[in-house]
Amino acid sequence: MGSFVELNDTLQITTEQGFPADLLDLEKHRQQPISLAAVQDQIFEFQDKPGARIYHTPPTRCFLVHNLGGKWLYWGKCLILEQTIYGADPEHRTTAGKFKIIEIYEPVYQEQITKHESSAGLSLF
Repeated sequence: MGSFVELNDTLQITTEQGFPADLLDLEKHRQQPISLAAVQDQIFEFQDKPGARIYHTPPTRCFLVHNLGGKWLYWGKCLILEQTIYGADPEHRTTAGKFKIIEIYEPVYQEQITKHESSAGLSLF
């Protein structure tokens, strides 16, 4: 018997899964960079991430990535504060949790890291 648990250093989520798209908007960010102060003291929740996943725990950071229709946009770094795996059936497990944003990338660097770190064909740029 074995089990499958995925280890992640990247919290890559859609708006529906909990990405704070109302606060982190690419066009607004390019016009006037969003500062960390805009989100610094907020705790965000994510849910319905497919599969059993373990994210790095503080003080180790995770990358925060917005999944926009299958394309990735790196936003910065976050700390995973809580994580829970749901479901007894391995085929239907999901992961949920809470996170805090600890860094927001400047727009030029955001584009560079998105191009560099995204898997082939997944970069928004």
